[in-house]
Amino acid sequence: MLRTRVIPTLLLQDGGLVKTINFAKPKYVGDPINAVRIFNEKEVDELILLDITASREGREPDYDLINDIVSEAFMPIGYGGGVRTVLQAQRLVSLGLEKISFNSTALDSWTVISETSARLGSSSTMVSIDVNMDWRGRYRLYDARKKKNLKRDLMVHIVEAVAAGAGELFINDVSRDGTRKGYNIDLVAKICSAVDIPVIVCGGAGTLMDFKIAADAQAAGVSAGSMFVYMGKHQAVMINYPSHIQLKGIFENE
Repeated sequence: MLRTRVIPTLLLQDGGLVKTINFAKPKYVGDPINAVRIFNEKEVDELILLDITASREGREPDYDLINDIVSEAFMPIGYGGGVRTVLQAQRLVSLGLEKISFNSTALDSWTVISETSARLGSSSTMVSIDVNMDWRGRYRLYDARKKKNLKRDLMVHIVEAVAAGAGELFINDVSRDGTRKGYNIDLVAKICSAVDIPVIVCGGAGTLMDFKIAADAQAAGVSAGSMFVYMGKHQAVMINYPSHIQLKGIFENE
């Protein structure tokens, strides 16, 4: 097993898979169960599923769909979207999910995160944090429900997430989502150096070397969406994942 995990992040909307650019204009890219079956064959490290409309619509996770996906998967799966109570988190874990990701709930209160960590363990409790660059080039905490940057200090929020019991952080860069321009390594390094729990970074990956650069900045996991659902200069939809030989070549000096 590679020290740095390479993780496809799949976005769910209305039962299908979509891909966004800068968290906007979701484009349908396929059936999630079919994608999981392909990723099984590719022997991926793990998957992250994010329902991008559940919290905005104020609804619970789609338990039936999640159960169908998990039943097909051979790899660990983390899920986020619409989880607002410990009971919901417990129900999701009972379906076979390894980690539950809290984003909007963490913006409102740390109570559910602390209770979930205490009941299910910190290793099953992930806090997802969306960050976005403002007009002055500063990274700000972002609320996807309201589609706006927040005044709350990003690094304070990150430190509070760890204190609340998060066992892992998932950092999603809105400004680079779907662009394939590479991660913002300054941001990655700043966050990774500020906490003592694993950090997964997402938003901007376009090449295998982007994974290596993020790993060198101490990211425990590197995640991508477009890179794993599109192929070629015309961005044809095709589920893909690098071979273990390719990944070994990138990370062999870790």
